[in-house]
Amino acid sequence: MIDSGSLVVFVLASLALLLAPGPAVLYVVARSVDQGRMAGIVSVLGISLGGWVHVVAAAIGLSALLVSSALAFTVVKYLGAAYLIYLGITTLLAPTKPVGDTEIVKMSHAKIFRQGMIVNILNPKTALFFFTFIPQFVDPSRGSIALQIVFLGSIFLIMAVITDSVYALVAGTLGEWLKTNQQFLKIQKYLSGTIYILLGVTTALSGNSSES
Repeated sequence: MIDSGSLVVFVLASLALLLAPGPAVLYVVARSVDQGRMAGIVSVLGISLGGWVHVVAAAIGLSALLVSSALAFTVVKYLGAAYLIYLGITTLLAPTKPVGDTEIVKMSHAKIFRQGMIVNILNPKTALFFFTFIPQFVDPSRGSIALQIVFLGSIFLIMAVITDSVYALVAGTLGEWLKTNQQFLKIQKYLSGTIYILLGVTTALSGNSSES
């Protein structure tokens, strides 16, 4: 299935991305600040379930792409590297806004779960992320592409639940301090942007040994 070396690199790359909070984490933080730790954790679970839908979609789509053209699959992998660099640049250039500026409507836990799931399912950026990030670690010579993508995607989402839940617990505890702390948001922005760019550059330079 997945080469052990590639799996280790994937886990480390995923951990780097997850520890540098992106838009989903900022939403979880805002929800936790306004409605408490449990609301934040519920939103994490909804977002993760929505993400799994994108993983399955990526598995189906990328498998079909490989069958039709190995060259097209390679192009997607390089586009993925370019997309990661693009994410990094746009993150660095984006204005920093306090968590308190995020519009959060108070609702029940059931509605919070559904909202997190639906918002993530309908988010084209999430679909594009899974379609471009996971293929960097897929080896067509090691069996089913679809199973590899589902396997890697599931690992990523399990890690996301753990790291995002930590953010929810911390945000729910610190509450008011995070609403207006610009330093936290500046660190988040520069850390996230730098990690995206580094991963994109590393991917672009590493090539595709399995396809050469």
